[in-house]
Amino acid sequence: MKLLENASLDCLAELIHTLSLTTGSCRLQLKIESYSCKMTGDDKKLLRQMNNSTDEALQALSPLSVGYGMPSPSTGIGEEQDACSTKTFHCLVSTLNASFRPDYDFSHAKSEEFSRIPNLNHVTQTIQDMFYATLGDTFKDIKEHMWNTIDKEISLSECTLYQYNADLDSDPYGEALWYFNYFFYNKRMKRLLFFSCQAQPYGDMSEDEDDMFMCTSDYSDTE
Repeated sequence: MKLLENASLDCLAELIHTLSLTTGSCRLQLKIESYSCKMTGDDKKLLRQMNNSTDEALQALSPLSVGYGMPSPSTGIGEEQDACSTKTFHCLVSTLNASFRPDYDFSHAKSEEFSRIPNLNHVTQTIQDMFYATLGDTFKDIKEHMWNTIDKEISLSECTLYQYNADLDSDPYGEALWYFNYFFYNKRMKRLLFFSCQAQPYGDMSEDEDDMFMCTSDYSDTE
């Protein structure tokens, strides 16, 4: 997976982070990253390992969770919503590796740690609810800009949607007050957008965290 540089996405993440510092109830750390699905050498090696470990064309996924650790009713094992191809599963794992390396390695993640989301409205409503709860009415001023920026990069209406159900003992979300992480996969564009957010209590920021958000931009959409 190759990270596609996008200043608009970087500045959107910085904007939401900054709002959380000035008006929010907690500090938000975000990743809004776009990746090409073209495989690197490491990606090809991982895919070979996955293909060697299973003869199944489809990888079983977990039922969708609603909120933080609240399972929703399953549609039944074997239905399309609860499976994805080995290649798609590989893209999800490779994206996590690319986003969080070198601190975390997801190469041994199981397909059951992911869920497929049946519709876009579920994702948008969940994200908006979390941001409204944290940022209050200030989020209303940037909501349209946020979705317009993401849509320009990934064409939301064409995407298949997934989420990663974090292993809180061994991954980046272990100390979060709450978190979400969504994958917007556009097969036609051969592109995947990763939208991750975790809420942390207020405290001193490390230099690495501060450097992540060194971007300034007017967030008003232009015609």
